[in-house]
Amino acid sequence: MVSISAPNSITSEQLVEGLSAPDSARVLDAFAYATEAYGDKQTFAGRSALEFAIGVATTLAFLRSDAETRIAGLMFELTLLDPDTAADIEPRFGKQVCDLATGVRQLIRLRALTQAQHGSAAGRGKNAAQQAVAQVETLRKMLLAMASDMRVVLVRLAACVTTLRYFAELKLFNEMTREYGKETLDLYAPLANRLGIWQLKWELEDLSFRFIEPEAYKRIAKMLEEKRMMREGFVSSAILRLQTELASAGIQAEVFGRPKHIYSIWNKMRGKELDFTALYDVRAFRVIVSDVKTCYTVLGVVHNIWTPIPKEFDDYISRPKPNGYQSLHTVVTAEDGRPLEVQIRTNEMHSFAEYGVAAHWRYKEEGGSNFAGQKYDEKIAWLRQLLAWKTEVADAVVGQEEIQREWVEKLKSATLDDRIFVMTPQARVLELPVGATPVDFAYHLHTDVGHRCRGAKVDGIMVPLNTQLKNGQTCEIITAKGAPGTAGPSRDWLGAGYAVSTRTRSKIRAWFHAIDMQETLAHGRALVEKSLQREGKTAVNLEALAQKLGFAKVDELFLSVGKDEFSLRHVEQALHDNGEVVVPEDAVLVGKSRASSVEQGAKSGVLVVGTEGLMTVLAKCCKPAPPDSIVGFVTRGKGVSIHRATCKNFEEMRAKSPERVIFTEWGSTGGHDTVYPVDVFILAGDRQGLLRDISEIFSREKINVIGVNTQSAKGQARMTFTAEISSTAQLLKALNVIKDVSGVLEARRS
Repeated sequence: MVSISAPNSITSEQLVEGLSAPDSARVLDAFAYATEAYGDKQTFAGRSALEFAIGVATTLAFLRSDAETRIAGLMFELTLLDPDTAADIEPRFGKQVCDLATGVRQLIRLRALTQAQHGSAAGRGKNAAQQAVAQVETLRKMLLAMASDMRVVLVRLAACVTTLRYFAELKLFNEMTREYGKETLDLYAPLANRLGIWQLKWELEDLSFRFIEPEAYKRIAKMLEEKRMMREGFVSSAILRLQTELASAGIQAEVFGRPKHIYSIWNKMRGKELDFTALYDVRAFRVIVSDVKTCYTVLGVVHNIWTPIPKEFDDYISRPKPNGYQSLHTVVTAEDGRPLEVQIRTNEMHSFAEYGVAAHWRYKEEGGSNFAGQKYDEKIAWLRQLLAWKTEVADAVVGQEEIQREWVEKLKSATLDDRIFVMTPQARVLELPVGATPVDFAYHLHTDVGHRCRGAKVDGIMVPLNTQLKNGQTCEIITAKGAPGTAGPSRDWLGAGYAVSTRTRSKIRAWFHAIDMQETLAHGRALVEKSLQREGKTAVNLEALAQKLGFAKVDELFLSVGKDEFSLRHVEQALHDNGEVVVPEDAVLVGKSRASSVEQGAKSGVLVVGTEGLMTVLAKCCKPAPPDSIVGFVTRGKGVSIHRATCKNFEEMRAKSPERVIFTEWGSTGGHDTVYPVDVFILAGDRQGLLRDISEIFSREKINVIGVNTQSAKGQARMTFTAEISSTAQLLKALNVIKDVSGVLEARRS
């Protein structure tokens, strides 16, 4: 691999290499403008800003980028040094160039983030180190997400390699160059690797390593015992020899490779704890063929040309790696007596290894682990294929403006658009869904911070809490004063776009659920205490009372009473009954009266014979229900009271005031869904699970029970249920089933 030209040897022809005549004219115009505008300005490292800008643009030209990207490479440093010039760029060079330069300026903000992370992670132990690694990975994602146009990333990578070349040229070894090298190695070299920009990856890694570990760099360079050009020459000659032999054998294959660079050698020696002499892939190349059979044929040719090293052959085609990776790996002894590694695979295997779940970048960086999300991996793989396609067709693109525009539009749209990355004032990066607000940000920091959130500043400016955050913004949460738990969220946050994240909404709901539970608990406690006062039993042991009623804790009793799921009649009975009152927890399954019940205001369906418009009320003493024989009794001020014809109370009232008796019958005005409350009495031998068995029958017959009264004495249970039925036929069916329940002695309507 040939290194990109150093800035001091750059010519204007290199800036426009591969461009059409109109695009070349635009780049040269930008070059002339930059030459005058930069003047004697310098970069942060003290270098000529013009020289730096030309170096960036030439690197982009080497990558065969379009004219807008090269012009942005010339201009972005100028906008950093003199913000006023930004207004001149768009009218002269177009909106695309202006947007690209603005995007690069945003990415440069990451320098402060990485520096802060390195400083804060120092000396915090293993867990902190793991957190720092995860944070750097998040920064890599953020860098991609912040670049709405992927060409911004290319400019940033070109700027990094240009700066490192300058440091190497002047042999600057200080804290600044070390920090810059660490930033590049952590952030930008892996990004170049993931994007498949191999031309920059190895140079970024080697130059960074040179400033981070200068002694190790020198030691490995010495161990290689040859200059880079010699190593590259050897690989080129080896490739040529193999291509000649394959052509003679009638095998069509693509052969490519380059020698291992210094950082890669050091990384492998450190990771595998190997001595330099034990490394067999210092020099390596790959052979890509059409099918599996040809892979093994090529292997035979390789072993015929060079002597294979025993025990250094791996057949990952017949025995793929756990991540699905397939290839033939062999190490041979070359003419100079040194090892040479050869990898042989099909086009499909190569595509899978480069872009699939076994992508080579992940294997080297994470040891095959599923570190990034699948969707993120797919996006990166697509980007790498896109960039590779651009390289392959670069020569053909010249003069074909339609193809060039197609590539630019695809590259512009290649962003990670389902997540955003927002920073805290302390330079911590949080990953949030698109559309997230300061409320989501607060809950992502900590649940208590979310509960106490009262305001937010985005990039130092106060904003409404339903403001949608954007990539790269800094968000500061303003919280309510006081101890944790003393402040809570607003119910409005569950609507109006305040909480986008499902995680945030669940935490808000959990808060209000807890509040509602506390209110219900307090209400139930008040009802129970009032009942105790009424019964003159304020000194009773509440825990013992709760256990007597079938509750494990007194709070469970209060909650059931507060929810109207447990009647206070059970409490009163327990206070007066000397025997054991057994109220299994099934009792709390008693439901509320239905809206269609006559007790809830539904029409009774009773017709008063010979009279219209009279108000009728079903008597509570006998609780009539269709098709019971019914009679009416005219009350004073409450309309007509409807009784069953066999009701004892009615017989007494008729004897005293026969003139108030009125004949009635059931009509159809009640509707098919109208239900009537009736009382059911059951006598049974007391046993565990009795109430549960009877309740299941009511439930199976679709009869709603709105009240239960149970007493247990001398081995017998006497139970009265208040049930809502649509007709007595429905009740009779249920009673017949209840009579068959084990231990039931009697089951009848009261």
